[in-house]
Amino acid sequence: MTIRVMLVDDQELLRTGFRMILQSQGDIEIAAEAGDGAQAVELLRRTEVDVILMDVRMPRLDGVQATRRICLAEDGSPLPNAPHVLILTTFDLDEYAFAALKAGASGFLLKDVPPTELVAAIRAVHGGDAVVAPTTTRRMIDRFAEVLPTPHSSPGSNALGPLTEREREVFLLVAQGLSNGEIAARLVLSEATVKTHVGRILAKLGLRDRVQAVVLAYEAGLIRAGATD
Repeated sequence: MTIRVMLVDDQELLRTGFRMILQSQGDIEIAAEAGDGAQAVELLRRTEVDVILMDVRMPRLDGVQATRRICLAEDGSPLPNAPHVLILTTFDLDEYAFAALKAGASGFLLKDVPPTELVAAIRAVHGGDAVVAPTTTRRMIDRFAEVLPTPHSSPGSNALGPLTEREREVFLLVAQGLSNGEIAARLVLSEATVKTHVGRILAKLGLRDRVQAVVLAYEAGLIRAGATD
């Protein structure tokens, strides 16, 4: 299966570098390029894309706003058939990168990422995995909590209404950044069972990946910035 990629960056030289790397891969095709978020949104109306490499700081429409328009409906719910967005950032734990994760991005990459990691990240998000580890998202929350909105005032349990009791247990451990293996050990389950639970949790809550689970848990007040397990 060919992965159709869109490159979105206002620096043409950077797009050229990424294009050269990705075009050498037999399973990746450059479907479109855009110089800013507004152009990217327009191109998506007539171009089929699987994964978007999205810069954050661009003229007209930045990467965060573009990601929100691409990944979320007007009511804030995830769009089921939206492309997966990988944010390109200059600095690790960039507040723009975290805002993009909240807007529906599946992960972020540093702009100086090695070619092998860039290709692996594109394949990972295309397969439904998150590129950013949940523990990294927790560190982002810890760092940027003071500039984030206050968690919803409604009880956090309401956000988990569709989940069974076991699924709630698994969800909270995912939100704390635990891997499937660590969750399995904690709950005395097999990793295969945990993987099944995680898949059902994401489907029931309309989440794309584990990173989005961390964001939801914070916004629902189920975890606190700076909290330790």
